[in-house]
Amino acid sequence: MQTTMIVPVQTTFRNLDSSAAVAARVQEEANKLDRYFDRITSCRVIVEAAHRHHRHGDPFHVRIELGVPGRELVVKHEPTLKREEQGKWHKNLEVDGPHKDVYVAIRDAFKAMRRQLQDYVHCLRHDVKTHYPNPHAKVSKLFPKEGYGFIETPDGREIYFHKNSVLNSVFEHLKVGD
Repeated sequence: MQTTMIVPVQTTFRNLDSSAAVAARVQEEANKLDRYFDRITSCRVIVEAAHRHHRHGDPFHVRIELGVPGRELVVKHEPTLKREEQGKWHKNLEVDGPHKDVYVAIRDAFKAMRRQLQDYVHCLRHDVKTHYPNPHAKVSKLFPKEGYGFIETPDGREIYFHKNSVLNSVFEHLKVGD
């Protein structure tokens, strides 16, 4: 089953010839975003090759602009640079291996966009961890010689506790009703 994005992807190439294969990979990766959110309004992708005179290794930069209701999510994915070669620093900057391949650069950029999109969806759905108030209970039964007791919760449950579980070593000072 292949999902198709309702909104077509607008792919732009800079400093390199347009490629149907690269555009197809961009479309394929963009289609996967529909699994996470089906109300994407626009998707613009810029695939750019760095100027050859700046760096060695023909690095690729990928920028994704994803339109969603009320917001635009942006990923600007650039390669990392290696500055050290066999323990010696040098002026030449070379691109770290993976981003010499345009397909790997596209994959990594869309991976980052998926994470952003998932965060956006969680915020929309209010999938935020609920913080419950600190529990309160009263000592209902106490057995000081045996070193244990029971507390009663507001909903009527009785819970066992041992003297070692009482903070600040105050078990000896506890009374029923505390």
